Amino acid sequence: MKRTSILVAGVSLAVLLAGCSDSSDSGGSSTSTSSKAAPTSAAAQSLDLSKFGTLPPVPAPAAATVDCTYPEGQPAAKDVTPPPTSGVSTEGTVPVDLTTSAGPIGLVLDRAEAPCTVNSFTSLARQGYFDDTPCHRLTTELGLQVLQCGDPSGKGTGGPGYGFVTEYPETAFAPNDPALANPVVYPRGTVAMANSGTPGSNGSQFFLVYADSVLPPNYTVFGSISEEGLATVEKIAADGDDGSMSAGGGKPNTPVQIETAKVG
Repeated sequence: MKRTSILVAGVSLAVLLAGCSDSSDSGGSSTSTSSKAAPTSAAAQSLDLSKFGTLPPVPAPAAATVDCTYPEGQPAAKDVTPPPTSGVSTEGTVPVDLTTSAGPIGLVLDRAEAPCTVNSFTSLARQGYFDDTPCHRLTTELGLQVLQCGDPSGKGTGGPGYGFVTEYPETAFAPNDPALANPVVYPRGTVAMANSGTPGSNGSQFFLVYADSVLPPNYTVFGSISEEGLATVEKIAADGDDGSMSAGGGKPNTPVQIETAKVG
């Protein structure tokens, strides 16, 4: 993992810069990020989020389908077949229900935001990849409040044996745009992919944003969390983490196991 900090109103914020992929250690109508729930966390509200940018509008898909690539990476943490690569839909949403040891977490994945990511996630879910796997990391720091899951090994280093490129919001910027280094607010209720900070390092690990969090726009946003799911994650967060990770946060004090992940 990598870590940096930004100084806002005299407060140094630890910011997650590298999630986890297999090379490291996150139809219906399209749903834009603006529809996500408003922040309710007292910690999030105590941070002046106006000092940061917002996620850009989701670019309109150029076509109804796209082709995706999933190059082979390090050995998979759990055997799985890579997803299909051609004719991947850019339209509609996909419900996914996570049954966890801490309670239900409903997700709605948005193909318009990130078709290749949704294609990969749903393929993994249908193959049982996420079943009986832990959520290995919780962060409760001001400006970064997320629960991270998707590594069957529980070590923060595992992935599906392949990688793929980052999509929205990075795709809303021109390549090498300096704005890609400027933190923006990932709203409460966002589902995003973790990555190692290197191109093509998205894998299976994802994070659930339970209070507005500040990150560079280099983490693929691919859906939203239900209010019931947010209540589950907030209950987990209320018990805190063990502080075991140098990059910030640690294992949830309340162990969280994804029992099943069902695609609707």
